Amino acid sequence: MSRFSRTRRHKFAAKPTERDGIRFDSKKEATYYGQLKLRQQAGDVVMFLRQVPLHLPGGVRYVVDFQEFHVDGTVHFVDVKGMETESFKAKKKMVEAIYPVEIEIV
Repeated sequence: MSRFSRTRRHKFAAKPTERDGIRFDSKKEATYYGQLKLRQQAGDVVMFLRQVPLHLPGGVRYVVDFQEFHVDGTVHFVDVKGMETESFKAKKKMVEAIYPVEIEIV
């Protein structure tokens, strides 16, 4: 078997998962998506967006997993993380300094 035909593994052992025809980087993210759909059906969440890009200086982009719009008018930015890397922490801090948002970690 050549090195190119092997299945590539995620460096943090996250298992890509598909739900509703959407590919998620991890089971945890797919599970959170399912919970959001239930909260939407229950009327707690009006709508939500996936993979929302936030642009940072130097052409850097931070992509938040979910942007949630709640019935009380609040908007939440949520990232589903199994492990918080130093790069993630630095970008999150920069986003929160530039934009009037707080990113919630699940």
